[in-house]
Amino acid sequence: MAAVTQEKKPAIPKLAQDLIAGTIGGWAQVVVGHPADTIKVRLQTQPSPPIYSSAMDCVRKLIKEEGAKGLYRGVMSPLAGIGFCNAVMFMANGHSRRLLQNGDEKKVLSIVEIGIAGSMAGSVMAFLNCPIELLKVKLQTQDPKGIIAANGKHEPAYKGVIDCGLRTVRAQGFMGIYRGMGITLLRDTPSYFAYFVGYEGIKRIIQSVKPDGQLTTFDLLMAGGLSGFAAWVPAYPQDVIKSNYQNDLRYKSYGEVVKTLYKAAGPKAFINGIGPTLVRAFPANAATFFAYEMAMDAMSKM
Repeated sequence: MAAVTQEKKPAIPKLAQDLIAGTIGGWAQVVVGHPADTIKVRLQTQPSPPIYSSAMDCVRKLIKEEGAKGLYRGVMSPLAGIGFCNAVMFMANGHSRRLLQNGDEKKVLSIVEIGIAGSMAGSVMAFLNCPIELLKVKLQTQDPKGIIAANGKHEPAYKGVIDCGLRTVRAQGFMGIYRGMGITLLRDTPSYFAYFVGYEGIKRIIQSVKPDGQLTTFDLLMAGGLSGFAAWVPAYPQDVIKSNYQNDLRYKSYGEVVKTLYKAAGPKAFINGIGPTLVRAFPANAATFFAYEMAMDAMSKM
């Protein structure tokens, strides 16, 4: 009588693996990418006429005024939040893929199905990204000498992410930290579709031209970095609108933001700051996916 072999269950459940690896990937992303993100937000939200002539001018002025630590202003919000957000993103994406596999983990999903799973993850992520990015934008753009509150009064600068969050909720209620939720959802759903399609698509292209089909460290870094570019293609204008809407309480609608930005700078207003964004996108997302893949590989061997 033939022995029945049972498939070995992983030491760490799949959802937990996605959670742990996603957190590690998120931390790697913040450490590598936050300085360029600070420059991006400052360029996006600067007044008209602009105070920075270019990304490098912004870097020079920020370092001159605050030192190198100015580039990491507001980092505690994404460091605490992006690790958790990335964990949720990879967990939601993994769960969505398993739903599309309908119980057959050996089923290879099509590129379109990969994108659908990514969009599902993106719709979940928007609910986490919105408050985290709102606090980040406030901290990145505030004047160290103080801020102008919603009531028009001058108040001391935020001491940190917790102080910023508490004062925002105190002034505007709990939904104040969800200001810009609609545009965040319109940004993240197509962005994560392109993100995961880009990553998996590039990996499959590289594998198809290799005799052994094996991916090297360089291959993974390239796929992760290029997927970062792909994620911003359908999302950058929404991100500009979001940053301005979250940063300035005088805006009552997204349409008002669009009209104001277009009147001040024309169509180029909606790609303002894209240079440092793309500079950041490659290394930050290469680090994210590489750290995620290495963590998943390590856990699969336990």
